Amino acid sequence: MGASELATARTVDFSERRARLARRHRLTGTNPAGDPVEAARSLVCLHATDPSTVYLSARARVPGMTIADLDRALYEDRSLVKHLSMRRTLFVFPREAMPYAQAGGSNRVAERERKRLVSEVEKAGLFTDGARWLDEAADAVLGALAGGEPASYSELRDELPVLRGAMTYGEGRSWGGQVSIGPRVLTVLSAEGRVVRATNDGPWRVSRNRWATTQSWLGDAIEPLAEVDGVTWLVEQWLRSFGPGTENDLRWWLGSTLTLVRKALSALDVVEVDLDGTIGYLMADDAEPVAEVEPWVALLPGLDPTTMGWKDRDWYLGPHREPLFDTAGNAGPTLWCDGRIVGGWWQNDAGDVVTHLLEDVGADARRALDAEAEALSEWLGGVRVMLRFPSPLSKRMG
Repeated sequence: MGASELATARTVDFSERRARLARRHRLTGTNPAGDPVEAARSLVCLHATDPSTVYLSARARVPGMTIADLDRALYEDRSLVKHLSMRRTLFVFPREAMPYAQAGGSNRVAERERKRLVSEVEKAGLFTDGARWLDEAADAVLGALAGGEPASYSELRDELPVLRGAMTYGEGRSWGGQVSIGPRVLTVLSAEGRVVRATNDGPWRVSRNRWATTQSWLGDAIEPLAEVDGVTWLVEQWLRSFGPGTENDLRWWLGSTLTLVRKALSALDVVEVDLDGTIGYLMADDAEPVAEVEPWVALLPGLDPTTMGWKDRDWYLGPHREPLFDTAGNAGPTLWCDGRIVGGWWQNDAGDVVTHLLEDVGADARRALDAEAEALSEWLGGVRVMLRFPSPLSKRMG
């Protein structure tokens, strides 16, 4: 699209983007999700790097949701599945999304993880043929899990000598130490879609996975698809949940290449729109303007899919990047008002939610945010969530 074509494209301004965000991400009082699976579908998937994020993200979109509701979807119904995929990030996907996530994101991650681990164990002098060792270790893990009973890593390590061993990192440095090679085998197997994080031995806010073969946990292996088919499906779902967005947004979210993003866009029925002078995309059947939504507020956890959904964030983040994102780009807990991030939150020593505004939102929104903080404090019941990636703001103020 050239400058003259961009000038004639429909403009989607910040106001409409924020209205789309509110509706598609189930953050308004009139359009909540009915259950955790619907919440996950509305966002393509839920971030799970920090185990508490899954619960807090779903709770923000499903009125009355309990921890047991999400546990049931994860561990009993198995309608939601933890899976390593795009950007080497752990997500919770609706079960039907697994073949597309595997083809469009996980296989690429698995290839990189496999090559890296083979290279590192050989460099460390642990094995002369790292590829052969990794294949033997993978076969041993799959054999140990063949009976269908989930096992913890420590149980697998005790049973399988091939998983034992460690590599030194940062030798001579204050931050140096030893890293075990066994968990890295499970990382490769999970990215390859051969094992999954099944049950959890810890409380909801802690990750102590028990592992199972994918076939035993889900009843079948993941259907193999071509990479371009997986990417195309993911791009369509992203556009329906997060659109409009740019090629840069999609390339970053997928952890993919611009070439694959463009192949997916060319295979889909999309239209180009003007995003403040930048080309953006919408699905053609979703290109009509949307109306504004009623005022709303939300308290979203660190790494929430909405906060992390775009590479280019100025239209909803404004000047607040420094206090709310760490230097690696991980978002801490955020306050939202009418489609914009306006502050952050954390818990005090008693477990109560404390909010901090970074701009004036008016008395009505302030009261609404206070009410949401009180409701979240009650839901947490004094349980403190330890954040893996606390924001600079929470470090300074908490």
